Amino acid sequence: MLKQKETTREIIILRGNGECEETSDSKSSQLGKGRTKSFHPPIESHWLLHPSEETIPPPSLPKPGIKSMLNYPLKIRNSLKKLGRRKGLRIVLEGVPDTKYEKLVDSFRELLVAEAHLMERQTDYHTLLRFLRMRDFDLSKAKDTFVKYLKWREEYGVDATLKEFKFEEYGEVKKCYPHGYHGVDRNGRPIYIERVGMVDLNSLVQATTVDRFVRYHVSEQEKTLNLRFPACSIAAKRHIASITSILDVKGVGMSNFSKTARCLFMEIQKIDSNYYPEILNRLFIINAGNGFKMLWKALMAFLDARTLAKIHVLGYDYLSKLLEVIDQSNLPSFLGGNCTCSDYDGCLFSDRGPWKNPEILEMLESASMMEEMYDSEANSDSASEEAMGTTQNGDRGDDGEHDQKTEAAGNTEAQKIHALQVALMDTNKEIQALKTALDSTKTVLERLERHIKALGGGSLSL
Repeated sequence: MLKQKETTREIIILRGNGECEETSDSKSSQLGKGRTKSFHPPIESHWLLHPSEETIPPPSLPKPGIKSMLNYPLKIRNSLKKLGRRKGLRIVLEGVPDTKYEKLVDSFRELLVAEAHLMERQTDYHTLLRFLRMRDFDLSKAKDTFVKYLKWREEYGVDATLKEFKFEEYGEVKKCYPHGYHGVDRNGRPIYIERVGMVDLNSLVQATTVDRFVRYHVSEQEKTLNLRFPACSIAAKRHIASITSILDVKGVGMSNFSKTARCLFMEIQKIDSNYYPEILNRLFIINAGNGFKMLWKALMAFLDARTLAKIHVLGYDYLSKLLEVIDQSNLPSFLGGNCTCSDYDGCLFSDRGPWKNPEILEMLESASMMEEMYDSEANSDSASEEAMGTTQNGDRGDDGEHDQKTEAAGNTEAQKIHALQVALMDTNKEIQALKTALDSTKTVLERLERHIKALGGGSLSL
C-alpha cells in the first residue's frame, strides 16, 4: 500500500505531460503579500492517538475505543463522568489532546467564558482549536472571529436549518451540478468531489436559488462535522477532522465565471473560510486546461495563503497523483478508479462512506445516548447541590437573628421548602429521563449484539 507522507504542500500546476509549470516558491512574495499566516501541519496532528491494542493502558484508565465502551459501559461511564460534560464521545473518538495545544485551547475557552461569549455546545476542543489555528493561535484575534461565528450561527439559524430545512430539489440539483462525498482517502478522510465542468447553471437556477443552495451547503458542512468525521474516525481507528477534495474542471474557462457563478462561489467561500475553518486537508484540481489557468489567476484573489498552500492544480495526467493519496477502489470510474456505484445511479449520488455503515451508526447512536445520560446525571447533581447550598446559606446567621418576626421566619422556611421541592421535582424528571435513556441504550445494544452474532463475531475490529 502506498504511504502518503503528510507535509506542508506547495501550489503546483502541472502540464498535460506532468511537467511542473510553476510553483508557489516563484511567486510566494506576490501570493502571500498582505497575508502572513503560518502554515500548520494537518489538524489531526494536534491530537494524540490512543495507544494500540497491544499497549496495556494504565490501570486507572478504561481501555480506549468505542468497542470497549460498549463492552464495559459502567467502567467507561465512571471515567467519562470525571472528564466533564459533553466530552465523553469526543474523548473516545478523538483521543487525548496534545498537552501543548490543550493549554492554549483551555486559555481560549477561559477568555470566552470570562466575556460570556461561549455557548455550551461550542465548548469542545475540536471547535476551539480550529479557530485558534485559523488565527495562528492569537487569542485575541481568535476570540473576535469566534464571536462573529456564534453571531452568524444565531442570525443564520443554523440549528433550525438542521431540524427544519428540506432540500427537496436535491436530485435535480445533483443532475445539473454533479457533486458529493464518495469514500475515504488512504488516511481515512472523507473524499468530496465536484465535476465543475459539467455544471449547467441555467438548469441550476431553475431547480433552486442561491440562498437555498447555500443553506443546503451549510447543512452538509454540519453533517460532515457531526457525522462523517466521527464515523470515519471509528473506521480508521484514528481521529479524522479534515477532508480531501477533488474538483474536475474539464472544459472550465472564463466564460463559466458568470455573475451567478461568482455570487455562489463567493458566498460559499465566505462561509467556509469564516465559519468552517481548517476542514480542508488538500484539494486536487484536475483536468486544468489553459482556459481554467486564466480563471485560476482571478480566483486566487479570493483565497487566503493557507488555503492556497493546500491546493494542487493538475493537468490531464493526474491519476498517478490521486492514487498516491486515494485507493483506486475509492475513486469513481470517471476519475480513473474502478467504482461505479451502480446501485445509486452513480458515485456522486451514493454518499458512500463509513457514515453509511449500519454498525458504525449503531455505535455512534449508543455513544450519543450514553453521553446524554451522563449529562442528565450532571444536571441532577447540579440541581441537588444548588438546593443544598440554598438550605445551608439559609441556616447561617448569628444568635441575634433569632428574634426576627415570626412572619419573616415563616417566609424563610417556606423558601427553603420550596427550593427543596423544586430540586426534588427536577431530580425526579432527571431520573425518568435517565430511565428512558437506559431503556433506549439497552435496545440499541441488543440490536448491535444481534448484528455482531449474525456476522459471526463481528466484522469490525476496533
